[in-house]
Amino acid sequence: MKKINSQISLILKSFRQVAVVGISDKPHRPSYYVTEYLLYAGFTIYPVNPRYEKVLDLKCYPTLSAIPQSVEIVDIFRRPDTVMPVVEEAIKIGAKVVWMQQGVINYEAAQKALDAGLMVVMDRCLKVEHAIIRD
Repeated sequence: MKKINSQISLILKSFRQVAVVGISDKPHRPSYYVTEYLLYAGFTIYPVNPRYEKVLDLKCYPTLSAIPQSVEIVDIFRRPDTVMPVVEEAIKIGAKVVWMQQGVINYEAAQKALDAGLMVVMDRCLKVEHAIIRD
């Protein structure tokens, strides 16, 4: 069995409100099928992408700030060079966790989130990590 770090375990057992930034409406894209998995796993999902009105039958928001409910985890499916504004907005809305998906690495943005008191996960897939703690 693969080991999971204790911070990831704590995050996935404590927080259920997830904003998925950079979600696609294409089922073959990781942002789509990871989100679909999270829905079935019981997470409350807020898709974020200004290009869409709905994804997976959920209202899609243009920005994190447009979400009227509180968001605990900001799950980022964006290129590393576009992450900083997302992190800044995550801080502004009072998110608890910034989660940069597998392949998304931005140390400067991660440090900014940490300095603001958020937990940070970088270069890890939320779906994969959740499946590990469920086993």
